[in-house]
Amino acid sequence: QVQLVESGGGLVQPGGSLRLSCVASGFTFSSYSMRWFRQAPGKEREWVAGITAGQVRSYAGFVKGRFTISRDNDKNTVYLQMNSLKPEDTAVYYCKAVVDNNDNWGQGTQVTVSS
Repeated sequence: QVQLVESGGGLVQPGGSLRLSCVASGFTFSSYSMRWFRQAPGKEREWVAGITAGQVRSYAGFVKGRFTISRDNDKNTVYLQMNSLKPEDTAVYYCKAVVDNNDNWGQGTQVTVSS
């Protein structure tokens, strides 16, 4: 059974940093791409960043240069380092894995950027 558990969210001031983690289990983590999404209140969920099994990274335009996605296959964990945070980055952040054509989501972790 695929499980994804996010952590690392919290309240941070504008310009601050957070590192999100997503621990995966129930599948061969190193063989799959991983993605981060976010959903702000009243808005649709949107893709933030992705990393392939081969460590190729991609980012949404609105976070490029501020966020970095990485993975540690020994720890079955994908990370999202978020720097220079803005109030508009406030959202619940989710990790996602598509395994055997099934979408698998974590429960999400809240990020609030406010002074």
